[in-house]
Amino acid sequence: MTKFLFAIPFVLMAASASAQEQKQGHDACARDVSKFCRAQMQEGDQVILACLKQNRAKISKGCQQMLASHGQ
Repeated sequence: MTKFLFAIPFVLMAASASAQEQKQGHDACARDVSKFCRAQMQEGDQVILACLKQNRAKISKGCQQMLASHGQ
């Protein structure tokens, strides 16, 4: 039981870091999504990702860097 309680803070920190990373990715590409992928905004993340990749030459440097850092 003690080991379980000891692990909880680490799980919460990892979840928080993941959420922060997703927010930064969202912020980096938000303008590009609304500019180039507005028609796909309600179709889900994978469709939006495909749209950003299709428009890679036009999207901002920050969004391009975020995609590259996530292996896209």
